[in-house]
Amino acid sequence: MGTTQAFTYCRICEPLCGLTATVEDGTLTRLRPDRAHPLSQGFACPKGIAMTEVQNDPDRVLHPLRRRADGEFERVSWDVALGEIAARLNRIRAEHGGGAIGWYFGNPATFSYSHPLWMSGFMGALKSPHLYSAGSQDVNNRFAASALLYGSPLLVPIPDLKRTDLLVMLGANPLVSHGSLVTAPRIRDDLAAIVRRGGRVLVVDPRRTETAAAFEHLPVAPDGDAWLLLSLLNVMFEEGLDDREACGRARGIERLRTAARDFPPEETAARSGVAADDVRALARALAASERPVVYGRTGTCLGRYGTLTAFLIDVVTLVAGGLDRVGGAIFGASPVRVEELAKRSGLVTYGTARSRVGGYPDVLGTFPAGVMAKEITTPGPGRMRALIVSAGNPLNSVPGSGALGAALDELDLLVCIDLYVSDTGRKADYVLPATTFLEREDFPLPFLQNHLTPYVTWTEAVVPPRGEARQEWEIIDALARRMRLPLGSVRAQRVAHRLGVRPSPRTMVDALLRTGPYGDWYGLRRGGLSLRKLRASPHGVVLADHQRTGTLRRRIQHRDKKIHVAPPEIVAEIGRLAAAPPPPGGYPLRLIGMRELRSHNSWMHNAPGLMRGKRAHAARVNPKDAAEYGLQDGGPCRVTSEHGSIVLPAKVTDELAPGTVAVPHGWGHEGGWRMANAAGGANVNLLASADPADLEPLAGMAHLNGVPVKIAPA
Repeated sequence: MGTTQAFTYCRICEPLCGLTATVEDGTLTRLRPDRAHPLSQGFACPKGIAMTEVQNDPDRVLHPLRRRADGEFERVSWDVALGEIAARLNRIRAEHGGGAIGWYFGNPATFSYSHPLWMSGFMGALKSPHLYSAGSQDVNNRFAASALLYGSPLLVPIPDLKRTDLLVMLGANPLVSHGSLVTAPRIRDDLAAIVRRGGRVLVVDPRRTETAAAFEHLPVAPDGDAWLLLSLLNVMFEEGLDDREACGRARGIERLRTAARDFPPEETAARSGVAADDVRALARALAASERPVVYGRTGTCLGRYGTLTAFLIDVVTLVAGGLDRVGGAIFGASPVRVEELAKRSGLVTYGTARSRVGGYPDVLGTFPAGVMAKEITTPGPGRMRALIVSAGNPLNSVPGSGALGAALDELDLLVCIDLYVSDTGRKADYVLPATTFLEREDFPLPFLQNHLTPYVTWTEAVVPPRGEARQEWEIIDALARRMRLPLGSVRAQRVAHRLGVRPSPRTMVDALLRTGPYGDWYGLRRGGLSLRKLRASPHGVVLADHQRTGTLRRRIQHRDKKIHVAPPEIVAEIGRLAAAPPPPGGYPLRLIGMRELRSHNSWMHNAPGLMRGKRAHAARVNPKDAAEYGLQDGGPCRVTSEHGSIVLPAKVTDELAPGTVAVPHGWGHEGGWRMANAAGGANVNLLASADPADLEPLAGMAHLNGVPVKIAPA
């Protein structure tokens, strides 16, 4: 077969950087950044390069596995595994209905164009409400906020980094994460360019992150973002700094103005951690800027008021005059009619259904993962009795892992579709081998609207699947056939299935491209897009220099075509914030999470290249706190909350403000991955509450930031 090169793109995080793959005799031997990629231009982070080691990992699951009576796994054929799983699921359906079957999907599922479509079709055919995702530990509050503001959870603004003159970032560390809910592969260069052209980049964070150290840093109290944002609104309204034209596009502005009067910066300082003079200076800078934008990500999502915070981020940008304007927060367009497709699939929902446990609103058809344990253990109609987990490891990532682990043992059936026997997979009845992203064709369907530079690409598989690994959509389709389920997440797909035709994802993408705004309309528009054209463009196609602005009004789904800045849900949340009790005694410190450059959630600690340098999981503490509580740098530290306790080394650093403890997530493995298990560490989510009542009310977000803790030598 010899040595060949192929061009593809990374599907670990949202920059989607271009990669050049070297393949020798059908085996991937090397990944390097693609210098000809028009957006990433020769950049890729260590995680993308390390996918060679994941691809060839001897710990990968390569054949279907079935649990024996003694608890160990044995290899079985696909026919046996799928036949037995289908039979067991059909027995559960016959006895309890399709609503007794659940599905949890993790972050990597979103980076496949086919996996979510087939999964949603499967769950729709079952008529099951039990669909859960990692979004409730990450991003769902952003979608909920958009639904309240614009009438659609998919209208998510992106910061116009290439044209702004003031970027205020809350809870975001793009020099490590490389950006979230914005696709900008060279984001470090974009941020540096803001400063070079005379602008400012201000990072608001409890920790002096890598990004904060490179630009300006404004420390904030853990979970203090909502207090800060309301105090910024207070100053802009009280000092007459609000952009009247922009505010004229909003409904409820006077009600918002009234609500903000209760949050002057002198009174919020104790909760926000930001001095009144600094709040006033920032509010005036936002108002004076010609092109301001406020941007927030995961650090703002996981506190007590995640949806309120995401909502206020957009509102502050609006009042400062930066929403839907050049250099502000803009709304990207896709070469595929994503909004129409999602609407027809029935997945663009918020609050159309409520969870059986806790009564939480659905977000994009999913319920909070924090209720899964109770949904399994609570008797009554609709109780979840079987669970399929794909590309996820909820036992490590969902709050209250101990309660979830005990609940998983009560299931009649647990199936994991994964690259590894994960911590969750250890409890499964079947583990089915999935392909890596290098072993499948792909299309960045969920991220097309997030590209700062409008762009589209397609990739073929770089190498054939190892062993008997299959794409998730193929597994779902084969399982549905055996269960006699008519799949279909969109109407055309359902009709085709009824006629005995099962269209492939590739066929669907070609049709979507050709009938989209840039499509060739099957030859009627010369030079238009088609799958054939993308296959002939291995580095992708740039569609324009910038995303368009001034598009929001026609895309708003509220009937009045206005931005709703004071809906009842948000007014109630502001009231809840104002009435918040003081923190509980006995736990004087606040826990926050953090990302690491060489980690990605819970699945990349088995790659040797990412674990070099004696990497260790550690709790970062301020020198003042270390001295007060008797901790030594590198010494064992016990971190305790009301809900649990973990032990890990202490790392004493002044990057944290006193009173704050930072612990990265995704460590503490007990799965079938040798290096990850040996790396040690602790599952920080053991410190989070397992009680569904402690989830954030508007999106069911897990409370993982600002958790009250205490520390002591272990």
